[in-house]
Amino acid sequence: MDARSTTPEETTLQPQLESEESENNGRIPGNRGMWAGILAEMTEFGLLFGVYFVARFYNPESFQLGPGQINTLAGTANTVMMISGSYFVAKAIQTIRIDNRAATLRWLFLVLLTIVGYATIKSLEIQWNIENGVNGRSGVFFTVYYYLTFTHMVHVLWGGMGLLWIMLRTHSGHYSSESHEGMESFASYWHATDLVWLVIFPLLYLLR
Repeated sequence: MDARSTTPEETTLQPQLESEESENNGRIPGNRGMWAGILAEMTEFGLLFGVYFVARFYNPESFQLGPGQINTLAGTANTVMMISGSYFVAKAIQTIRIDNRAATLRWLFLVLLTIVGYATIKSLEIQWNIENGVNGRSGVFFTVYYYLTFTHMVHVLWGGMGLLWIMLRTHSGHYSSESHEGMESFASYWHATDLVWLVIFPLLYLLR
């Protein structure tokens, strides 16, 4: 006998989730257009990471000292924002798959809060940088730092605009357990943007 207790809600949802998993086995979530966009995003950041490593190779001292002059706490806080957003969007997908639109909207609203939190933290970080004399002319490390973090912030803000559209369509009843490709596309984009940040954070804020 299974020692783990199961709630009535879990008992009800389990067959639906198992059926959904079986039907979706081998299917790529979202649509091709979004995956083309994600490929472009990954290519863009791949090139920027290439610039990072070339610059680091030729300017090792700048990249050893640079991370100590930026705000690691801000970078850590934004990492929490990005990971939390990915968790919340995954929960939104899970709830729309059982036609719980109210719960889906709540999870999407939490994603929106993480985007606002990310943008707020990034603005405070930039203000802190300016007050401490850290700008794009402070050295090659800081030039790369600003290029990478600003480009990523643009992608996060694009995600925020897409999220507002997804929330509007969810509220209007456009998505259901049978049809939620648009929401899956957004989720795929957000996870990709989160993945990029999980590379940026250690490269810029931690690696000496």
